[in-house]
Amino acid sequence: MEPHLNRRDVLLTSLLAALPLTPTGVAASPLNPAQTIVKATDVLQWETQPSFPPGSADICPLTGNSSAPGLYFVLIRWHPGYMSAPHTYTTDRFCVVVSGVWWVNSGADFDPASCVRAPAGSFVHRVAGTPHYDGVIRSQNEPAVIAICGTGPVNFALTDPSGLPWRKV
Repeated sequence: MEPHLNRRDVLLTSLLAALPLTPTGVAASPLNPAQTIVKATDVLQWETQPSFPPGSADICPLTGNSSAPGLYFVLIRWHPGYMSAPHTYTTDRFCVVVSGVWWVNSGADFDPASCVRAPAGSFVHRVAGTPHYDGVIRSQNEPAVIAICGTGPVNFALTDPSGLPWRKV
């Protein structure tokens, strides 16, 4: 004998199938937006770096402020053909390349040809007080997005204060 489902059974089955269940089979509690804050990519606010030309580098602050005391976390998007000029910070920075290829180097002598390739997934630790520069070389097809975390204030300082903070390469 074949079982027949009535309308109530079909509706109840659909409702139960839609419930979020934990591995134990118990219904899970809904996400509390006050406890778990989710910012989908379509709501992230990208801004042109204030002292950089449009189309060179963008920043997306996620939490905190690199100019203020405390933890900060930002996304930086470098477009092909632009790099930072050699500079330092007074605090360490911890960077993960999210997408694209980021080109990095140490030292006060700007030499893009000597940069090291850091592809997506790479971790880069910028040690406080050491000069460095970075960006995306012109021949790359896409921007690089880098997640940067550290403790502020970073006190950004150019190694040559008479120059611009960016370089076209």
